[in-house]
Amino acid sequence: MDLLLDTHVFVWWDGGVSRLGEQATDLISAADNRVFVSAASIWEIAIKRAGRIVFEGKLAEAVRANGFDALPCDVEDCELAGALEWTHADPFDRMIVAQAQRRGLTLITADRIIMAWPSVAMIPAQS
Repeated sequence: MDLLLDTHVFVWWDGGVSRLGEQATDLISAADNRVFVSAASIWEIAIKRAGRIVFEGKLAEAVRANGFDALPCDVEDCELAGALEWTHADPFDRMIVAQAQRRGLTLITADRIIMAWPSVAMIPAQS
């Protein structure tokens, strides 16, 4: 299964925070699953780490150290993110949803607004 971690899921995983449910933890840990972190998440953390998100160290190194794959945002992702018929104004969340939808990835998130989006396979991050 190809997974895409929402920003907070990546932060929790990297920080060893046990806020993730058993299903999410098992899927992320499974050797046969490919796990992606969006460039949008890295951008979001880089912007918000001054106050709203605590993250130590270099982000790109953390993606690699966790055995995850970086997922770049290409022009098709950007176009879809802008075209989503969705009232969610957060540009980072819009990009992550667009990438999951366009690329057929299963999104792991705890964001209830994102989980209401019908066009993406999702796994709740928390039990």
